[in-house]
Amino acid sequence: MYVMIKVEGLTRVYGTFTAVDDVSFTAEAGKVTGFLGPNGAGKSTTMRIMVGLTNPTKGRATINGSLYADLPNPGRHVGVLLDASAQHDGRTGREVLTLAAMTMGLPKSRVDEMLELVSLTPSEAKRRIKNYSLGMKQRLGIAHALIGDPKVLILDEPANGLDPAGIRWMRGLLKEYADRGGTVLLSSHLLHEVEQIADELILIGNGRIVAEGTKDTILASQGTAGQSLVTSLDNEALTVALKAKGYSVEPVGTGMRVSAAPAEVGKAALESNVVLTDLRDGGAGLEDIFLQLTAETQRENVAQIHAEGVSA
Repeated sequence: MYVMIKVEGLTRVYGTFTAVDDVSFTAEAGKVTGFLGPNGAGKSTTMRIMVGLTNPTKGRATINGSLYADLPNPGRHVGVLLDASAQHDGRTGREVLTLAAMTMGLPKSRVDEMLELVSLTPSEAKRRIKNYSLGMKQRLGIAHALIGDPKVLILDEPANGLDPAGIRWMRGLLKEYADRGGTVLLSSHLLHEVEQIADELILIGNGRIVAEGTKDTILASQGTAGQSLVTSLDNEALTVALKAKGYSVEPVGTGMRVSAAPAEVGKAALESNVVLTDLRDGGAGLEDIFLQLTAETQRENVAQIHAEGVSA
């Protein structure tokens, strides 16, 4: 059975502050959906509502049509990691997973399977959580989320504290999970890490969805697709060839910006026997779009505005 997450008109208001403002989206089965935004944009509040830890002011979030609170033995349906440091410091890693297995009615053998999956050694499993590094807590949190063999994963900043090898391991784990038909909602402010594995992206700023879709569709919607930066041994001849095909050409440094995708520029150069020395995508990258669309919630932007106001 394929399970999806559906968020409909979700709003959460705290006094005069609106943390989440009419948010709607779907995370589909068989895909990793990246939920991206600056710190304080509303990601964590949205995910807390999904798993029943925060009540919405209005709207709802469902897992295959049901509220999280209505799911029987929810850990068998939804794996959740919202805060890797939320476990009891006095317990060992093994005790945490053993309690989870007992609560969900799982055999104790499942504990060893999860410890092996997340590469926590037997000695580390016996160590108390207060002595864990953040990366070890993240691995334990992922094991806890996966122990019930759920169809859905909801993960908030799971890469925090992981070293480069750990981040690569996590990417592979989540991609394999989605390839088997699982639904993954992955929240982060680390755009580069998420875009490498996400099939769909949801960008949130100031509690509102500002863009969603695949990386390519988001870039296209902002008018940044289909541009190239190119340098050749004969820029003049290449300019003539490109303009003959209807592309606009603008000098940039020692090269040119062309209103065509790199593949089209390369094709025109080949047909004109012009040797290229550099060819790259010239549109704004996803990071540029991300910063532009969420500018109002970027701490650096707020500080700059404040400074300008003071100097004025």
